[in-house]
Amino acid sequence: MSRIVGGFVVPHDPVMYANPKGASAAEAAAVYGAYATIARRIGEMQATTAIIIGCDHYILFGTDCLPQYVIATGEVDGPIDQLPGLKRQPIDTNAALARHIAEAGFAEGFDWTVGRVMQVDHSVAIPHRLLVDPNPGVKTVAMMLACGVDPFIHKRRAFDLGRQIGRAVACFPGDERVVVIGSGGISHWVGTAEMGRINPDFDRMVLDCVARGDAEALIALDDAQILADGGNGAMEIRTFICAMGAVGSSGAEVIDYLPVPGWITGLGFAELQAA
Repeated sequence: MSRIVGGFVVPHDPVMYANPKGASAAEAAAVYGAYATIARRIGEMQATTAIIIGCDHYILFGTDCLPQYVIATGEVDGPIDQLPGLKRQPIDTNAALARHIAEAGFAEGFDWTVGRVMQVDHSVAIPHRLLVDPNPGVKTVAMMLACGVDPFIHKRRAFDLGRQIGRAVACFPGDERVVVIGSGGISHWVGTAEMGRINPDFDRMVLDCVARGDAEALIALDDAQILADGGNGAMEIRTFICAMGAVGSSGAEVIDYLPVPGWITGLGFAELQAA
């Protein structure tokens, strides 16, 4: 049967592309080196499919109708918000697995919003370009949680959704080898007076919870405190929580952490360890 063979949490900072010279050469090399390490690990795991859990930034659904969680079950391309060096292109999907996850979720009371033809934004396209593209033949299942803009998915629901994803993969016919990628965060303030601020203490606290496999500590964080200490962009740690639920993470190895002021974000990378 199919199984999840690994998981990761990574950032999806569009400023890497919009202002590549905002980071020093050493910072940029470290960030791209962390992505390259994960891409290599995905190859070593002989993964056949990557589930990428991103979010919407008011780009896909606007302000009028925002699903709590959506899965792409058909054709996918992106990013819809093209950037220099990150042009829109088709994404090779595992539509059968995506449909299976949705149907299994319906049976358990998880009301997935289904996108039969979807565009994704940079939250999916950046990890796809840097982690999946270097591994030819690996297909993608794209998901998005409501964690870029309110109303935010509850953190407990994000974790439970991850557990549902894990169960669905485990009962998918065949021999898919799946990696799960939580794409988001960590501290950054988007479109506010504090834009450019980074809080390494908050970021290290989040990564420490990931390293301990302590999803409950992340779930327990008060949203008001997350906004105060990590900014509105840090609400994206819901993708970390979801990935931890899917993998059944008992801990993680932190690959790197870089607060990059010129890219306005605390950038954290970790490999999740299955229980």
